[in-house]
Amino acid sequence: MGPQKAKVREPAVAGQFYPGTREALEASIREMTDVTQARRAAIGVMVPHAGYMYSGTVAGSVFGSVELPCCFIVIGPNHTGVGPAASIMTSGAWRTPCGEIPVDDALAGAILENSEFLQEDDSAHAFEHSIEVQLPFLQCLREDVRFVPISLMTASPSICHDVGHAVAVAVRYSANPVLLIASSDMTHYESQEQAKRKDELALGRLLELDGDGLLQTVAENHISMCGVSPAATMIYACHELGATEAELVRYRTSGDMTGDYRQVVGYAGVIIR
Repeated sequence: MGPQKAKVREPAVAGQFYPGTREALEASIREMTDVTQARRAAIGVMVPHAGYMYSGTVAGSVFGSVELPCCFIVIGPNHTGVGPAASIMTSGAWRTPCGEIPVDDALAGAILENSEFLQEDDSAHAFEHSIEVQLPFLQCLREDVRFVPISLMTASPSICHDVGHAVAVAVRYSANPVLLIASSDMTHYESQEQAKRKDELALGRLLELDGDGLLQTVAENHISMCGVSPAATMIYACHELGATEAELVRYRTSGDMTGDYRQVVGYAGVIIR
């Protein structure tokens, strides 16, 4: 019996959230990312995950301004409701129009081993877009990349702390540098004025590297920040990895692109060092 072929997760939103062909996708990434600016080292970043026409320039501003190592941990929210509260894939690869990006099985295994709550599960990732839309940026801006996908469907502080600690331990002992990526949009479908007011509250806690405060602020103010758990989890991990500051690189809303400010979605790009 020959060796078992690694499972490949097929793209779920190619041709919808981003261009469906390699040529068009690479051109889109180049247009949204300034590769001429100086890149700075980072421990983690938060980037949005809407369609590129809405949030791609915010993500591009972040990815174009940080050093990109060969390994990434991408933590995204679970919009589909499929799978466990906290899931991770530890093997295989994800395909985009730019090719396949393999899962870093050693790094993923270390995270799983150090977490009480994470479960190895593919179903939560099968149709989820929040991680997928980040991968073409990594593939187009750096060769030979590997990553670990983590999907969260809970705002439980204990689970976020647990996963954040597991990530930090795995990164600390990793043989290669690793960049943490939290995937999140901000306020959904409120007026431009209301969205910016609410997002300023959430971003204030995030920029203070206050994970507990971020979770509490989002809950108490009914802020529809879909990736609050990935963002808080990243903050907890970054704390353990020595983070001391965060910077808001860019903030925009869908209204800035469409001109319709009645119901917008907010997008923020943040770098943690």
